Amino acid sequence: MKVLVAGAHGSVGSKLVSALRARGHDVTAGVRKENQFADMTALGATPVMLDLSRTEHFDAALSGADAVVFAAGSGGEAVEDVDRDGAIHLADHARQTGTGRYVMLSSIYADRPDQGPEKLQPYLRAKGKADEYLAKSDLDWTIVRPGGLTDADATGRIQTGTHFEGNKAVISRADVAETLAETLERPGSIGKTFEIIKGDTLISEAVEAL
Repeated sequence: MKVLVAGAHGSVGSKLVSALRARGHDVTAGVRKENQFADMTALGATPVMLDLSRTEHFDAALSGADAVVFAAGSGGEAVEDVDRDGAIHLADHARQTGTGRYVMLSSIYADRPDQGPEKLQPYLRAKGKADEYLAKSDLDWTIVRPGGLTDADATGRIQTGTHFEGNKAVISRADVAETLAETLERPGSIGKTFEIIKGDTLISEAVEAL
């Protein structure tokens, strides 16, 4: 499968590129700066310019892609331009260019931002709007909402659900990346929105059971 990863140089995105390459996928790594190309090439991906605030990049980045994973995050600096509008416009271009599969990396509390940490609420609202738009599209979409991200080692195990809360609702970036890769390969996940945190179930089994 040829997969475009939007936000490929990010903390989750780079791990996702590695996970997809390990599964044998042809990965196009969308990044914002040319000086990030070498890092993506070293991971076995084909780098391409993809500034999510500039829609003129989108069609070239999506060329020939079977699927796209939106793994970008603004870091709170441009939530409307990147986390909301970037994700929405990329979905529009995916449909127009025939890229039917779209996996969204979202966040817990995206569907209830007022319950999330106050400083993250603008980001959560932006993610929620993008999720709502995608869920109403005719793309083969899946929305994955991880808990708080950590730099812990991968465990290969998660817990899925719909409304996790509290200090224990966390998960490693490595496990998020592997979950996204697994989700992409599972037709049964299409049309599903789910939250993930660290847990005891093998990622493959958890995604299969959705």
